[in-house]
Amino acid sequence: MRLSNLADYAVVTMSAASRHCGGGRVSAAELAQEIGLPAPTVQKVVSKLTAAGLLRSVRGAGGGLQLARPAAAISVADIVEAVEGPIALTACVDGHDCAVEHNCTVKPHWPMINQALRGALADISLTQLAQVKEIA
Repeated sequence: MRLSNLADYAVVTMSAASRHCGGGRVSAAELAQEIGLPAPTVQKVVSKLTAAGLLRSVRGAGGGLQLARPAAAISVADIVEAVEGPIALTACVDGHDCAVEHNCTVKPHWPMINQALRGALADISLTQLAQVKEIA
């Protein structure tokens, strides 16, 4: 399993935004420059994160973006779901047709597997991601 580029960019964007928590608001253009992504891409990600209630956009003088709730209360699962939708490793869980569904003994177990994956991502907070670590 691999996250889409957009989900990856959302995690990176939220991590950067969280480092500005104490310093007020930050613009999407500033975030784009800070993380090295094209501004239109960051704007698209910011739009999804705002719609999901993870970022808040404030207009006017002194406006910009800020986290909609404390970084400790935002998880990687929240960010991924804001961009990708519910975390699911297979399409059959969402009711999509499957060629082997009539013989599948695993389908009843996918919700448990998906919940374990979501739980693992939910255990990682934005606070943890925002901590800059030295690369060895």
